Amino acid sequence: MESQDFADVLKAVRSFVRDQVIPREEEIEETDAIPEPVRQTAREMGLFGYALPEQYGGLGLSVGEEVRLVFEIGYASPAFRSMFGTSNGIAGQVLVNAGTEEQKDAWLPRLASGEVVGAFALTEAEAGSDPSTLTTSAVRDGDDYVIDGAKRFITNAPEADVFMVFARTGAPGSRGISTFLVEKGADGLTIGPPDEKMGQRGAHTAEVFFDGVRVPARNMVGTEGTGFRTAMASLAHGRISISAVCVGLAQRILDETVAYAKERSQGGNTIGEYQLVQGLIADSQAELYAGRSMVLEAARAYDAGEDTKLGPSCTKYFCSEMVGRVADRAVQVFGGMGYMRGVSVERFYRDARLFRIYEGTSQIQQLVIARTLLR
Repeated sequence: MESQDFADVLKAVRSFVRDQVIPREEEIEETDAIPEPVRQTAREMGLFGYALPEQYGGLGLSVGEEVRLVFEIGYASPAFRSMFGTSNGIAGQVLVNAGTEEQKDAWLPRLASGEVVGAFALTEAEAGSDPSTLTTSAVRDGDDYVIDGAKRFITNAPEADVFMVFARTGAPGSRGISTFLVEKGADGLTIGPPDEKMGQRGAHTAEVFFDGVRVPARNMVGTEGTGFRTAMASLAHGRISISAVCVGLAQRILDETVAYAKERSQGGNTIGEYQLVQGLIADSQAELYAGRSMVLEAARAYDAGEDTKLGPSCTKYFCSEMVGRVADRAVQVFGGMGYMRGVSVERFYRDARLFRIYEGTSQIQQLVIARTLLR
């Protein structure tokens, strides 16, 4: 995208987030839903397809551009980004990276426009941190595959129109996994009730059950046995994007913290005048600065093809832990008020906790980083 066009997109998204999304955050929290006017404006702005190729109706942003956009999107409640993040990210990228032209033509324009919502069905109750052990099966039967099993914690599952499903077609281990495109409404496909989560209300996850779900062989994405590789490629891209969300949210939390420290009085002075409060603020700013720099460098290296593994894991590990520390310090600066429902930093404290878990826990990132170096 031309630099001026991209600058205009950033400016428009920044205004949208601050003028229309942030004022409705409490509504999102209370109703556990994104208001339809917000969803519709996001569609019109192209946010459902910012990371999808232009030829399929997306904005076609590079990863470097994507993270700068996500810094702005992440400034609002994480549920806002989650609404379209999966379609752009881990689900949409499966088709971008491994789909046939027929599959791309059928689904990417509709994902990019927000007409349909995608979901990435990899995690299982006993195959989360190590998805190579998944047990959902897909057995060839004539011109079809028959899928049986269950998936857990699937983002967008209650709203999804299409699922990227990872199922075992061969021997145990990562090389026996394939990817399938499964449409909502398929016989034998059922979605469990939305999960009751600690935070990130408005972003829905649920269990997904497959009971003899029959899909045509042409719905395989990529070739048989390449599913694990496809999943890991999508997750590497997703880890950089999640890191950018963490940076955007940390900036919001810090801004709220500084504003409170400048207005809240204690002992005849604003609390921002006290050095121990200043220390908390300084620590958050320094870590935020480091996280932003890591995201920008990881995105540059990813776009250049220099690093599609180590950088994303380092960045996701640091930024997800960083935003948790920034949120914790914010609650400390707010004191008793920071522990009260209805105060933004209390909500962000709960929202931020998930980033250290999904799309690869901090412990999995440690393993990826160390094993990559040791190899």
